[in-house]
Amino acid sequence: MSAIDVTFRLGGEAGQGVESSGAGFTKALVRAGLEALAVADYMSRIRGGHNFFTIRASDRPVLATREHVHLLIALTGETVARHVEHLVPGGVILCDETLSFDETVLQGKPVQLLRAPLVAIAEGEGDRVMANTAALAIAAGLTGLELAPLLSVIADNFRKKGSAIVEQNTRVAQTAYTWAQERSGMCPWKLQARARSPRLTLSGSQAFAMGALAAGCKFVAGYPMTPATPVLEYMAQHAAAWGLVVKHAESEIAAINMCVGAAHAGARAMAPTSGGGFDLMTEGVSLAAMLEDPIVVYLAQRPGPATGLPTRTAQSDLFLALHASHGEYARIIMAPHTPEEAFCCAVRAFNLAEKYQCPVIVLSDEYLAASIRGAEPQDFDVQHTPIQRGKLLSQEELDALATYKRYALTEDGVSPRALPGMGPKALYFSTSDEHTEEGHITEDPQLATAMAQKRLRKLEYIAAEMRPPLLYGPQEAELTFIGWGSSYGAIREAVDLLNAQGRAANMVHFVDLWPFPAQGARQALAGAKRIVAVEGNATAQFAFLLQAHAGIVAQQKILKYDGRGFTPDYILARLEA
Repeated sequence: MSAIDVTFRLGGEAGQGVESSGAGFTKALVRAGLEALAVADYMSRIRGGHNFFTIRASDRPVLATREHVHLLIALTGETVARHVEHLVPGGVILCDETLSFDETVLQGKPVQLLRAPLVAIAEGEGDRVMANTAALAIAAGLTGLELAPLLSVIADNFRKKGSAIVEQNTRVAQTAYTWAQERSGMCPWKLQARARSPRLTLSGSQAFAMGALAAGCKFVAGYPMTPATPVLEYMAQHAAAWGLVVKHAESEIAAINMCVGAAHAGARAMAPTSGGGFDLMTEGVSLAAMLEDPIVVYLAQRPGPATGLPTRTAQSDLFLALHASHGEYARIIMAPHTPEEAFCCAVRAFNLAEKYQCPVIVLSDEYLAASIRGAEPQDFDVQHTPIQRGKLLSQEELDALATYKRYALTEDGVSPRALPGMGPKALYFSTSDEHTEEGHITEDPQLATAMAQKRLRKLEYIAAEMRPPLLYGPQEAELTFIGWGSSYGAIREAVDLLNAQGRAANMVHFVDLWPFPAQGARQALAGAKRIVAVEGNATAQFAFLLQAHAGIVAQQKILKYDGRGFTPDYILARLEA
């Protein structure tokens, strides 16, 4: 039996409910037991412009969106003109019967136009604003998707607005669904619901925030900045239930300094931000390194410089994360590639930050942060997550010491850590200046050297914690793709497509980026015949690190820096013969 694989696209202006409607339909697909991945494409404005939401549904794992579309829901004429070229032969354009647009854009295109009474059905129940509900119900009806999952989402989404609103939207959906069933023959792509246990529908941002809560994060400070804002919002929404403090700071400088203070006092602290905000935070990050206070920075990338493309995606801040702040010190960088890994990286980030008393930077990006997909609940165990606090002293351990030196020189570079307020022995100096083991300011050259070496010695031990890259595909391959971060799904599907065509390919994907896992890279790529680097930046930043630290050179680089995420089609179209 052939696989189910249908791509929907909903397009319109900002303010027309494109994203909320698309997210609701994605949730309905997941509740129907299907695999689904949804990606929003929106402009940096509150009203107007052109936004669209792409949803790919299948009965098999979906790791990336594709370039083609089967069903286009057009809320504006501009949507038709912009996306008609992406429709597969026989693809359906669904719009309201009154929508005006230049139909000459359809000439010569093997597509079908379906004008439906979306507004009329909605107004029949009292309000044209429910036309989006009608459109989604028709999309379900055309593709054979059962209506029940969509009705359950309607009930959940409109419950706070009252039962009357839920009932109105339900009747709109039922009427529109019946209308679509009578015309379902024009759509050859069908969806078959599958019985399976309940699953989550979530974004990378939500998954990371859940991991932070599970890891015991108790303080969050940030200044809203796309695409990191959803993490700040999620933490604020759950602050009361989880007993944490969330501060909307007046600036990124204030936010990072608040986090350093909270970490110094013993709270697990995090600052969510994007590139421009992280620029402002860099001095605070170096302060945390000098004070050896454990902090976590969630750096969600977007294109720059300056404001750049604030609602788009990029992988262009790897060098920023690696080299930001003055001076030399240990830091840890990791880049999750799925919501499940975002959850895992959040937990690891807080544990490693405390174990090595250093900053940990988690590199996300708009594509991973905002994309929505189905996931298994057991992959997000917030109740049984191990919390490891490293050399944080208990009161008994502190009292047993003859003397206490906060910055004691140690073999692994990590000093025993007592928190302020633990008693007379926990009284010590902390300063941004170079200091002695007791924390007193010093300019002694020998001691300054010893302290710098102590902080850098952590890297030797952190390196042992870095996980090797992920391997996927046959052991022997003609092509080996390398990637990091959110490019994972598109690369993996490209590998599958190549192998299906008889061209052997595999992939090596990196999650732990710094300290650079040179040994793991050499082992994973030892038998590679031809290496192709895939990155969302213009300068192949990771490929540079791979060559510099492991001596491995990529023979081809497939780069993308237009603000959009990768698709397997994009990769294969640019693959050299």
